Amino acid sequence: MPIELDPMDTGAPRLPLKPGFGERPPGVRERMMFTERLALLLETGVPLHAALQSLLQQSDQPQLRQLIATVSDDILAGARFSEALAKHALFPVTYVNLVAASEAGGFLGQVLAQLVEMDENEERLRATLVSSLSYPLFLMAFSGAVVLFILVSVFPKFSPLFASIHDQLPWTTRVLLAVSDALTQHGAIAAGTVAVLCGGAFLLARRPDVQAGIDRMKLRAPLVRDIFAKIYMTRLLRVMGISLERGVTILATLEACRAVVSNADIQQFILELEADVTEGKGIAAGFQDTPFVPVAVRQMIATGEATGTLGRVMGRIADSYDRELTRQLARLSKLAEPVMLLVMGVLVGTIVSSLILPIFKLSSAVH
Repeated sequence: MPIELDPMDTGAPRLPLKPGFGERPPGVRERMMFTERLALLLETGVPLHAALQSLLQQSDQPQLRQLIATVSDDILAGARFSEALAKHALFPVTYVNLVAASEAGGFLGQVLAQLVEMDENEERLRATLVSSLSYPLFLMAFSGAVVLFILVSVFPKFSPLFASIHDQLPWTTRVLLAVSDALTQHGAIAAGTVAVLCGGAFLLARRPDVQAGIDRMKLRAPLVRDIFAKIYMTRLLRVMGISLERGVTILATLEACRAVVSNADIQQFILELEADVTEGKGIAAGFQDTPFVPVAVRQMIATGEATGTLGRVMGRIADSYDRELTRQLARLSKLAEPVMLLVMGVLVGTIVSSLILPIFKLSSAVH
């Protein structure tokens, strides 16, 4: 029988995984695999520590094995599962809070299954974004490479030929000849200038005031505000829905949600929600004056709070946002392809005409 209980220090720093040379640190996929297998073992009746030992034998990634071994040792030392997970940066605050709530309620296996589903939804959303942007970005990169090749390799060969009619050349030809001359004679300086500008822009973007301005632009720019609002609200509402359904308090849920979304305006919105809940106004009051939340969503949240089904309603809204966002990204991707092809055609056509027209002038002068 224990004769003394000492409280654990739950404020220990979260331990990042330090991969060795050439190793990739565990990420979302490894966390999904860990969570899914652990949920399956718990549902079949395997005790938690025995399940972790089984996962330790199954894992072939050194860093993940080290993490599982550390969690297992902490549990043997008397820590709760959520406290052991909270020490590792691989598990976000939302994950830890849901596991803690499930430990108190005795439904750890069900919560782990929901966490797997949440990570799968996030990965599907990320894959949709990547697939929607990859082809337009490829066309932009290809167009830039073609233009650079023509300016560096083709135009210098025609420069001596056009010297005799320089005053009669079209303005596009003169501009392109000047750019080509600058690239061929001062290429190193140009490359260094571009590198310095890119580095300066990267460092400038990391400043808090600049980052806050970028965050505001994401939610206010005409072409992208709807997309970013749906992305942020999907993450926020899905986490809130699962947390509230599983018994996590509203304040703890909102505090964890601040780490889910990195946008400064959304974090300020969450802080205002926390203030409304603390003052007793309820969470629906904070959604009423939010410009990036549609009226129908505000009414659904108010109804969910009034009927005690807020977690379920938020989960349904997140699923609806997810489907709508997928359709919207697919439409934008289909629209971006012809636009990029048109831009690439205009660029190449301008360069080709800037070469052909002076050649015609030289030919007519000879005749």
